[in-house]
Amino acid sequence: MTAQSDLHSSRAARALRALAEADPAIAALSLWCRHRDGEMTRTSGDMITYGPDFAALAPHEQMGLAAHHILHVALRHPARLAALQDRLASGFDAELYNLVSDALVNEALLLADHALPRPAVRLTELLAQALGKTVTPEEALAEWDVDRLYFALSKTDGGSGGAREEAPSYAAAQAFENDLDPAPGEADAAGEAEQAARWRQHMTRAMDAGRQAGRGIGRIGHRLADVPEPRIPWEMLLRRLLTQAVTVMPQASPRRPARRWIAGSAQAVRTGTPEPGFQPGQRPLTDVPRIVVGLDASSSIDDARLRLFWAEVMGIARRLRAELHLLVFDDEIRHRQRIDPAQVHFDLPELPRGGGTAFVPVIAEAHRMAAAALVMLTDLEGEAGRPPKGFPVIWVVPDPGATEPPFGRLVDMTA
Repeated sequence: MTAQSDLHSSRAARALRALAEADPAIAALSLWCRHRDGEMTRTSGDMITYGPDFAALAPHEQMGLAAHHILHVALRHPARLAALQDRLASGFDAELYNLVSDALVNEALLLADHALPRPAVRLTELLAQALGKTVTPEEALAEWDVDRLYFALSKTDGGSGGAREEAPSYAAAQAFENDLDPAPGEADAAGEAEQAARWRQHMTRAMDAGRQAGRGIGRIGHRLADVPEPRIPWEMLLRRLLTQAVTVMPQASPRRPARRWIAGSAQAVRTGTPEPGFQPGQRPLTDVPRIVVGLDASSSIDDARLRLFWAEVMGIARRLRAELHLLVFDDEIRHRQRIDPAQVHFDLPELPRGGGTAFVPVIAEAHRMAAAALVMLTDLEGEAGRPPKGFPVIWVVPDPGATEPPFGRLVDMTA
């Protein structure tokens, strides 16, 4: 644990004052951050600590490094890191997430004419070395956000020289060191949404101030794809769709009279009045809804996204008390298993990879099983056939771009 003072940082005071003139947007954002002196220069939640290493830098580098950490807070990188770490558990690579967030922040600051201590990781260089993409800083910042790039680099590539190997190699060459800690504490969903909304407001006001001043990050803020958008997270959308699909509505039963009719008939007998017309009661809700999950075995779906998706589906099944069936497929069903949602942890089996993709056998099997809902984790590259009747199909797709499903609802995992 890093020791720190409860007082405002004296080490960063000069740099923060200078930012008010050099970059009005960053200066405005700094007002919502807590600045403290500590043993190391790091970001955790909305707190930035400034260590002796910061005090040893030249004034222009102090400004750039302070802006670097302020932008981490404003883009909510510690909170997003903590959320993804919680969802992926042991499958999460904190080092890679730190690298990606640093590269994006540094690229934005260099484009905004800030100076940074060298060496510094950059988004354009990381894309070139790890993914073989040569783009301008403007194009890189407009296309990539931290979460999307993290998943792109965390894919397990066959052989050597893949993105998973090249990213750490680039980081080592730049003497990269982590400077980002997960946000402390566990905020509930409502608190997290409130914090996200608050920081979106801060970002909007700050970027407007910078744009009007014509200097600093405000000049290029509109290019940042990493600025959190007010959108429904894919987990919440999937949860809502599945809840609607598996909710069992009460049904009338002619064999079970309604209590109102029983009371009315008894009253009619006592008073000698006409007996009311028969009113059926409701059938007991004894049916357990069945969710079928189809996992596309093609190699385009990386292990990190698969673990994230599976953890969410297991959580949904536990909350809904639904029966969960797993179908692993390529051009036919290769593996099937019934999953007990009461299990706290369930490790996915070794999945076959490669081959073609066909959705028709999975849809036919879900129909045979009388599924309440079919969830497909796939890249949408396959033959789907006709839309099924009797249950909805929810397509969960990592980074679908402009691709649309043949029918059913699309859930974008990058959202």
